[in-house]
Amino acid sequence: MNTINPLYILPNLFTGFSVFLGVLSIIYSSAGRFESGCWLILVALIFDGLDGRVARFTGTTSKFGVEFDSLADIVSFGVAPAILLYIYMGYSFGKIGIVVSGLFVVLGAVRLARFNVSTGVSDPSVFIGLPIPSAAVAVVIWVLMDIYYEIPAWFDIVLLVIAFCVSLLMVSNIRYPSFKSFAKNGISMRILIILLILILMLLYLYAVPSIALFMSCYIIFGILRACYYLIIHRILSRF
Repeated sequence: MNTINPLYILPNLFTGFSVFLGVLSIIYSSAGRFESGCWLILVALIFDGLDGRVARFTGTTSKFGVEFDSLADIVSFGVAPAILLYIYMGYSFGKIGIVVSGLFVVLGAVRLARFNVSTGVSDPSVFIGLPIPSAAVAVVIWVLMDIYYEIPAWFDIVLLVIAFCVSLLMVSNIRYPSFKSFAKNGISMRILIILLILILMLLYLYAVPSIALFMSCYIIFGILRACYYLIIHRILSRF
């Protein structure tokens, strides 16, 4: 009689927590509790990062886990941020707000489908297109910035543009680095520890601005890197 390894439950439990927090964020956003809705998505990101690591550590990586993780991601990092964005300020733009919020979910789903088809259960060294959790954080963190620092009303337009741009970046061919491959790329543990300490200090002192800065730099880095290689390729093609 075949027995199921109980350790298989552990990574899926983390995934379950992630999707539950995403649903909870939707409920809080619908009730106008936007700050809580934002933080729930950010906490869901932590559980989303842990499920894959736990699966690899315990040797319980499975096709089921990959599919479950994708379904969780579309809720926690697709639907939840889109509803948060629309209820927070998107409704004031009428149909444009609806289109941008809907586009975020649709292109996020396309991004996840492409990721599953191209990588399977293995972790890529780079991401082709902006990962949907990163896109969700980009939207959520700027909503928090607006809540905490009372940015002028014109920022609503900027926030809608940010959501539209990250939606397109998710299905682009721009490559973004995977932090899972730091050790494989020759970065020493000493440098990694120093970087982590500095990041934790910044997060402790200025949590929301620090996350906004890191995420903005990550997104811009991918765009600048793509532009650099495109220019180099065009220059070399002339010789």
